[in-house]
Amino acid sequence: MVKIVWLLKKADHLTDEQFKNWWLESHVPIARAAPGLRKYVVNFGRPDSFAGKPTFDCEWDGVAEQWFESDEALNAAYSRQVSSEIRADTMAHVARLERLIVEELEIPII
Repeated sequence: MVKIVWLLKKADHLTDEQFKNWWLESHVPIARAAPGLRKYVVNFGRPDSFAGKPTFDCEWDGVAEQWFESDEALNAAYSRQVSSEIRADTMAHVARLERLIVEELEIPII
């Protein structure tokens, strides 16, 4: 499996609620249709007043996780024509976007 982690900062013209609505109602139906996509998870940031909070605020408003069966499946999904339309829609709703291809290692809790 190949996993991509996307970090998104919402566009300044959007409220938190508008950003969530766009992502879940508009973006997710298109993104989840990517060929070879095996899993898609969306995570929204929430206020942090918990112990151990860093001295600075997090700059990201959301994180998406995408799992693909293989490198070839990932390339096929992002090479398709609709991917440029998805990117244009995304860039209209975010101020900043980062992508990280990761190797996930699940650590058992004893």
